[in-house]
Amino acid sequence: MQIFSFSPFGYEGSLVTVEVDLRRGIPSVDMVGLADGAVKESRERMRAAILNSGFDFPMERILISLSPADVKKEGAGFDLAVALAVLAAADTKHDIPNGVCLIMGELELSGSIRPVRGIHAAAATAVEQGITSCIVAKENGAEAAAVQGMTVYAAADLKSAFSALHQTELYTPQLTMTEQSNEAAVEFPEIVPSLEFADIKNQPFLVRGLQIAAAGGHNVLVYGPPGCGKTLALQRFPGLLPLLTKEEARPVTRIYSLAGLLPCDQPVIRKAPFRMPHQSASLEGITGGGTRCRPGEISLAHNGVLFLDEAAEFRTSVLQTIRVPMESGSITLSRAGRSTTYPAQFQLLAAANPCPCGNFGVPDKICLCSARSVEQYWKKFSAPLLDRIDIRIPVFQAVQDCDYPSRSTTELRSSIATATVIQRQRQDKRNSRLLPDEINRICITTPEARQLLEEAVREYGFSPRAVASCMKLSRTIADMAGAGTIMEKHMEEAVSYRKNEGGVSFCF
Repeated sequence: MQIFSFSPFGYEGSLVTVEVDLRRGIPSVDMVGLADGAVKESRERMRAAILNSGFDFPMERILISLSPADVKKEGAGFDLAVALAVLAAADTKHDIPNGVCLIMGELELSGSIRPVRGIHAAAATAVEQGITSCIVAKENGAEAAAVQGMTVYAAADLKSAFSALHQTELYTPQLTMTEQSNEAAVEFPEIVPSLEFADIKNQPFLVRGLQIAAAGGHNVLVYGPPGCGKTLALQRFPGLLPLLTKEEARPVTRIYSLAGLLPCDQPVIRKAPFRMPHQSASLEGITGGGTRCRPGEISLAHNGVLFLDEAAEFRTSVLQTIRVPMESGSITLSRAGRSTTYPAQFQLLAAANPCPCGNFGVPDKICLCSARSVEQYWKKFSAPLLDRIDIRIPVFQAVQDCDYPSRSTTELRSSIATATVIQRQRQDKRNSRLLPDEINRICITTPEARQLLEEAVREYGFSPRAVASCMKLSRTIADMAGAGTIMEKHMEEAVSYRKNEGGVSFCF
């Protein structure tokens, strides 16, 4: 039996072969293979767990090799693999079949097995290399079995894990991807009171903008004075996001597994992530890093939403760092001569005040900020970052006595589902991610719509990126209406969410 474990580093990680050699000499345990302190300590945990589980510890000189030797091994996830490799090497009573097996788990001194992080990533990597069976802690069983093609034995203690080495019938798939819901249908999470848009009163422009953003995956900036309802509305945005497809859920689940954030009762992440970091978040907390290149907020928001509340209060370095991942959909981290690339295809939601005091442009209120302080406040965003935000929504006062009634989350989801189905069938890509050649091919406009856009370019001074944003926005609005061609009314609404109006026009 060839035993493998997994060394997490960044998004990829690497499989580690665990080999044991028993030889004559003074009884001792030597470990080679660039192991860190936590891995080396597994020698003592392994010895106590083996004895307390009723096994005889080999009274020989034991050499444990972890290869490849040039990859640093970290964490306590090697405990179980090392203990089983030692028992298998010393066992002469049982005929252990040939084969390969992934083994991960942390041992307690009593022989019980504790769960470890990164199981989903380890199982996925193992399947890619032809390993189809694994032994993990009981709490990690569903997480490992969620990987298609993997059979799992979820062990509670060392004794039961060792029995699984020579009883292949114990490995069973606990979960298959076919048990998930129909991929052709667009499903949404359950509506709870905190996700109900019917509570958003007299803000039709804001609610409609968020509906369009959810349908096409567009970035959004909402600005207005304190207490106008920016955060209240944006925190309900997850209620408009469809559940992830199988392909979308796979990298999200892997990232959360590596970060140790995968819930025990949720082996596959189906809800689109919604990350809301605090304004004091460091650059490393947003982008990721550390000795093992752990994922940051922008990677944890992959295929979901990154919400920056009071965005102008974030550090300038943080705001500028997210600009490139917004465009490329990935981020590369380098540490100690190694590098890793995380997917970071997130949708940005940002909320900001119009000025430091919040009263600039607000009727019946006096702004106490100098022109210089207001200018410095908005300079933190930079023009390149703002140019990548498709939808800008001013929220300065509620629309009184309007004919636009409050719409429930269920009503808003209807047209979002229509647009989502069309996008999946057309190019399996959100409209916000369309490339220039795809815009020319997919965004077919009527002459009237094209003329309206040309007039908007002259009137508002749109940049080429702003023109592309209008095309993508109008494509989403047309998809929501089930229209194949972008009409004048679709383009007009798209321009209204891009143009510079609402009280802080200079900041764009």
